[in-house]
Amino acid sequence: MKLLKKPFSSFLLTLAMSSSMLLSSVALAAEAAEPEGSLPIQELRTFADIFGRIKSDYVEPIDDKQLLEYAIRGMLSGLDPHSAYLDEKSFKHLQEGTSGQFGGLGIEVGMEDGFIKVISPIDDTPAQRAGIESGDLIIRLDDQSVKGMTLGDAIKLMRGTPGSAIELLVIREGVDKPLTFTLKRALIKVASIKSRMLAPGYAYVRLSQFQLRSAEDMLAAIDKLTQQADGKLKGLVLDLRNNPGGILNAAVDVSDAFLEDGLIVYTDGRINDSKLRFNATPGDVLHGAPIVVLVNNGSASASEIVAGALQDHHRAVIMGNQSFGKGSVQTVIPVSRTTAVKMTTARYYTPSGRSIQAEGITPDIELDRVKVEATKKAPIKPLKEADLAGHLSTGKEGDNSEQPASDPQEEPLSIRDYPLYEALNLLKGLQIFQRGE
Repeated sequence: MKLLKKPFSSFLLTLAMSSSMLLSSVALAAEAAEPEGSLPIQELRTFADIFGRIKSDYVEPIDDKQLLEYAIRGMLSGLDPHSAYLDEKSFKHLQEGTSGQFGGLGIEVGMEDGFIKVISPIDDTPAQRAGIESGDLIIRLDDQSVKGMTLGDAIKLMRGTPGSAIELLVIREGVDKPLTFTLKRALIKVASIKSRMLAPGYAYVRLSQFQLRSAEDMLAAIDKLTQQADGKLKGLVLDLRNNPGGILNAAVDVSDAFLEDGLIVYTDGRINDSKLRFNATPGDVLHGAPIVVLVNNGSASASEIVAGALQDHHRAVIMGNQSFGKGSVQTVIPVSRTTAVKMTTARYYTPSGRSIQAEGITPDIELDRVKVEATKKAPIKPLKEADLAGHLSTGKEGDNSEQPASDPQEEPLSIRDYPLYEALNLLKGLQIFQRGE
């Protein structure tokens, strides 16, 4: 997402200062203009007529400023789900979101068929803890239907005083009837990085959102994990599941950390400012150790940039489900000190030229959404050589056929997080393969 200082066209500035009478004058003046690049005369006349009719006939008086703001909102919301007019509150919320702290439920949302679609719940927030899932459609907020609402209006309803409650009515694919969730709003502080060791030498880093410091924090986490592994990691799982994206430069810097050179991502649009290319700089923080990147339907935008770059450069294996497919660039254009327009100005492309928009990233290894459960009946212990009476020892001093028992209280990783379990197994296989080269 970019921030530009660029004024509205002279036509919109004229509209903002005018009433229906002046709009008619604009239409008449445009009629005498040159055919090339001229304004659509009939549509302007229609707009002016409707503007005047609302002014004269609407059940309650409405001033020009409010009516023109509604027109601007309508123009932008009709373009695509991500373009919008940002009033003072919306502009402030946007700025808070990129800084990593804001109030609300902790859901990244978009619009689909007039309803609010959950792109992904954010880690450790009321939405995530309540069980809201990527792909859920929110059809009602408290007693208000979201049908016909703008995305900005819906977000305003979901945000509020920390501790206050809101009820969400949700439609979920595969579930016969709507689900009801009651959530308490909270001050959302997004910690974009979580990390730990999965097994000796195998690291895990989760990025829940791309913020200003995400790349810096990720490098610090990897450095700490490398020290725990005696100076060398055998492999890394980079978890981008349910990561809705964030700042473009953060995605570029995260990708750059694992690449030695080459194109990371490029954008293309109609204006020169939208034609950008981002390249990697020398230095791989893992020194070639294998990487598995986990993605799912909630991985969007900046997450898809990272996954696409590492996939195209054959630097990582992408595992999971098809990503969301949010491959468009929004530019924030300030209109005043407190308001702005967020408008789609370009599309993202991976290094090989693949468009992310409405396509997403296809994993190298796809995983079905499954739930693994332990068998309740203990299996019969298989007979082994060590169980036979009088069996030979290994011939080594200190031989002990007894194996240390695992902690029965710890739930296996395969049950806690099956995709992560598969990612770790793949990493071990890749490391063995590298060792044998």
